[in-house]
Amino acid sequence: MRRFPGMRMEIRQTTKEKIMGIFSMILSLMSGVALFLFGMSLMGDGLKMVAGNKLEAFLYRMTNTPLKGVALGTGVTSVIQSSSATTVMVIGFVNSGMMKLKQAIGIIMGANIGTSITGWILCLSYIDGKNGIAKILSTATISAVVAIIGIILRMACKRSVHKNIGNIMLGFAILMTGMQTMSGAVSPLKENPHFVSLLTMFKNPFMGILVGIAFTAVLQSASASVGILQALSITGSITFAAALPITMGIGVGAACPVLLSSIGTNKNGKRTALIYLLNDLFGMIFWSIVFYSINAVVHFTFMDEVMTPFRTALLNSVFRILTILVLAPFISKIEKLVFILIKDTEEDNEEQADFDLLEERFLNYPPLAISQSQLAVNGMAKNARKNIMRAFALLSDFSDSKFNKIQEKENLIDKYEDKLGTYLMQLSMHDLTPDQAKQTSKFLHTISDFERLGDHAVNISKVAQELHEKSRTFSEAAKYELDVLEQALVEITDLTVNSFVDEDLNTAATVEPLRELIGILCNDLKMRHIKRLRNGQCDLNTGFAFNDLLTNYDRIAAHCSNIAVAILELDSSNFDMHEYTKSVRKLKDNNYVSTFDYYEQKYNINGYQPEAEQDTKAAAKNPVKAVEAKK
Repeated sequence: MRRFPGMRMEIRQTTKEKIMGIFSMILSLMSGVALFLFGMSLMGDGLKMVAGNKLEAFLYRMTNTPLKGVALGTGVTSVIQSSSATTVMVIGFVNSGMMKLKQAIGIIMGANIGTSITGWILCLSYIDGKNGIAKILSTATISAVVAIIGIILRMACKRSVHKNIGNIMLGFAILMTGMQTMSGAVSPLKENPHFVSLLTMFKNPFMGILVGIAFTAVLQSASASVGILQALSITGSITFAAALPITMGIGVGAACPVLLSSIGTNKNGKRTALIYLLNDLFGMIFWSIVFYSINAVVHFTFMDEVMTPFRTALLNSVFRILTILVLAPFISKIEKLVFILIKDTEEDNEEQADFDLLEERFLNYPPLAISQSQLAVNGMAKNARKNIMRAFALLSDFSDSKFNKIQEKENLIDKYEDKLGTYLMQLSMHDLTPDQAKQTSKFLHTISDFERLGDHAVNISKVAQELHEKSRTFSEAAKYELDVLEQALVEITDLTVNSFVDEDLNTAATVEPLRELIGILCNDLKMRHIKRLRNGQCDLNTGFAFNDLLTNYDRIAAHCSNIAVAILELDSSNFDMHEYTKSVRKLKDNNYVSTFDYYEQKYNINGYQPEAEQDTKAAAKNPVKAVEAKK
C-alpha cells in the first residue's frame, strides 16, 4: 500500500461517501416518517373536530350488538385513521361507565379492521404519473391541489368548520408527501446486495414478528409501520414470507400507545386496553400456528412472491379481517378472560353490587325501588367520606398512587350520581304517596351534595400535589391550625354520613352547630394567615394553597349541612331549608348553644404555642430537662 498512496486515499474517500450516503438516506427516511405521522395526526384531529361531540355520542349509543360494534369501529377508524384513537375514546367511555366492556370489544375489533384503510390510501402515492391521464392523477398533482385548497380554507375562512376541513386537506397532503419522501429514501436500496440479504432474515417468522412489534412500539402507529413496509416493498426485496410475520407483529406493537393511555383509569378501563392487545396477540398466535403448519405440509408457492405497495395493503387488510372473523364468536369468552387477568377486589364487588340494586323492574314497585335507592345512596355516601379522608391523608403523606386513587374514586362517585339521578327521576314519574315522593326528593337533593363532597376531595388532592411537586410546606402554626380544622371536618363528615345511613334525626341536628363553628374557624384562619404573610412567616405561594384549602373545607361543611337539613325535612310535613337554617342560627335554642360550645372547646385553635414558649413552660415544670434540651 506504500507504493499506491493514491489507492488508499481513494478507498478512504469511497468509505466516507458510503457513510455519508447511508446517513443521508436514514435522515431522509426519518424526515418522511415525521411528515407522515404529523400529516396523519393533523388529518385525524381535523376530522374529529368536524365531527365534534357527535362522534363520541354515536360511538357509544350504536353498540347494542357485537356486529354493530364491529361495523361501527371499522367505520369510525376508517374516518379518523387511527385504531389507537378509537380505542382510547372507548377506554374513556368504559372508564366513565357510559359503555359496558362487552360493547367495547366489538368496537375494538372493528378498529383493527378500520386502521388497514390507511394502507389503501397510501397506494395513491404509487400511481405512476409519467404521461397521459396518469400524470394528472399522480400523487404530486393530487397533493399539490389538495394542499392549495387546504391552505386557502385555513387562512381565508373565518368559520371553524372550514378551517378544520382545511386542516384535514393539509394533513392529507403532508401525509402523501411524507410517503413519497420515505419511498424516495429507500429506492436506492433495491440495488444494494447487503440490504437484500438483510431482509431475507425476516423470512424467519419469529424474527419478522419481533421486528414488527418493536418497530410499531417505537413509532406508536400501525399505519406508519405499514406505510414504511409499503415503501420498502418498492425495492423488490420484500417477499410474502418476510411481509407476513412483520404484518402480524405490527398489530401487537400497536397496542403500546393504547396500554399507555389506560394508565390512571379504573379496572374496566385497563381491561378495555388489554382487549386491544389480546385481539392482535390471539390473531398472531392463531395464524402463525395454522398458516405455518399448513405451509410445512403443502409448501405454498407464493411465499417467494415479491410484494408491492398494493399487495402489502391487501395482506394487511385480509389478515385483520380474518382475525376478527375467527375471534368474533368468542366475545363473551374474551370478556371473561380479561376479568380473570384483572380481578376485582372485595371493594370493587361491593361498589358494583350498589349499581346492581337499581333494577328497572323494581320501578313498578315504589316501596322496593326506594329501599334499593336508599342502599345505593348509602354506598355513595360512604365512598364520598372515604375520598375526603384520603385527601386529608394526602396532605401529610403524598404519593402518586394515592393521588390517582382519589381521582379514580371521584369517577365512581360521579357514576353514582348519574345512575341514581336517572333511576330516581324515572321513579318520580310513577304514582307515589306523599311520603314516597318526599323520600325520593330527599335522595335527589342529597346525591348532588355527596357528589360535591367528592369534588372537594379532588380539589384538596390537587393542592397536596402542588405542594409536593414544588416542595412547599406550611409553617408550624399553619399546620397546627389545619390539623384542628381537619379533625372538625372529619367529625362533621362522620356525623352527616352516619345520620343519613341510620336515619338518625338527633345526630343530624348536631351538624349545623359544627358547621357554623367551621365557618367561623375558616374566616379566623384566613386572617391569621394574612398576618403571618405580613410578618414573613409564610410565603405568598403557600398562602394561596392555604386559602384554597380553607375554601374547600368551608364548602365541605356547607354540603354536610345541606344533607343534614334534608334528613330533618322528613320529620316535618311543612319544611323550608332556608327558613330552618336562618331560624336555628337566630334563635339558637339551648341544645344548639350547648352543642356549639362543646365543639368550640373541642376544636380550639389557640392551643398552638411557638417552640420557645413551649420550652419556657417545660422549664417551669421540669428545669433539669429544660437545661438538657438547651445543651
